[in-house]
Amino acid sequence: MTAARDKAAETMARVDVVIEVVDARLPEASSNPMIRTLRDHRQRPCLKLLNKADLADPAATRAWLDFFGKQPGVTAVALSCKKASDVARVAGLCQAIAPHRSDGTKPLRMMIMGIPNVGKSTLMNAMLKRRVAKVGDEPAVTKSQQSLDLGSHMTLTDTPGLMWPKIRYPGDGLMLAASHAIGTNAVIEEEVANFLAEVLLLRYPALLTARYGIATGGLDGPAVVEAVAKRRGCTVRGGGLDLEKAALILLLDYRSGALGRISLETPQSRAEMIRAVEVAAAPAPDAAD
Repeated sequence: MTAARDKAAETMARVDVVIEVVDARLPEASSNPMIRTLRDHRQRPCLKLLNKADLADPAATRAWLDFFGKQPGVTAVALSCKKASDVARVAGLCQAIAPHRSDGTKPLRMMIMGIPNVGKSTLMNAMLKRRVAKVGDEPAVTKSQQSLDLGSHMTLTDTPGLMWPKIRYPGDGLMLAASHAIGTNAVIEEEVANFLAEVLLLRYPALLTARYGIATGGLDGPAVVEAVAKRRGCTVRGGGLDLEKAALILLLDYRSGALGRISLETPQSRAEMIRAVEVAAAPAPDAAD
């Protein structure tokens, strides 16, 4: 990741617009703070694409667009990189952000950045209208940078997914794992499913009932996973519940959108999470005071 960061910093010095792709269901948790640091250092404008907006809660997405719209140098748009009509807007949006490249004398140079598995390669392939970047539902599919011409006056550089060395907030790690930005070898899926179930109980209990036919009153996260195991017949030899299989069912239903349009964070919930972490980390007042 250090090598990828250094290469990204070097390339950013030669581009006009940074296209940062984030997951619309967790826009801040899926935004590598290092990207903003690099942008600020080079004073590069950013087109922040909230990808997978078709899977996210529309109300939460509107709140995020308003949140990002207040940040200097940032233009935020919600879309799905799998929709041709959405992708067709991206080059024009970049052109508007960098009007000094509109005379055609020099190409508009764009750079796609983001963490693993948010849709960078899908976006690049769609913009170029041909498969030039490997796509897969696994983190870190793209291994190296590649730059290609997009028409006669635009160039597009794709970069490997950049994760940061240490995730500051535990909730971010769980959101990233639930959305498959972190590989399965790095997490315990039952723990991640318990976290996801807690979020669903708090914000989308009706979607759990609609999908699995369970009454959510009085349940907590682990109890939801148990209920899914019972409803879907997830058992192990001897008749016990296969909670690992049930956890995977819940996670896959969320990731695919089968559960419905769900956002794991909003600007308000994120502010509350950060405040709670900071309060918990604050030193206890001296008893003598």
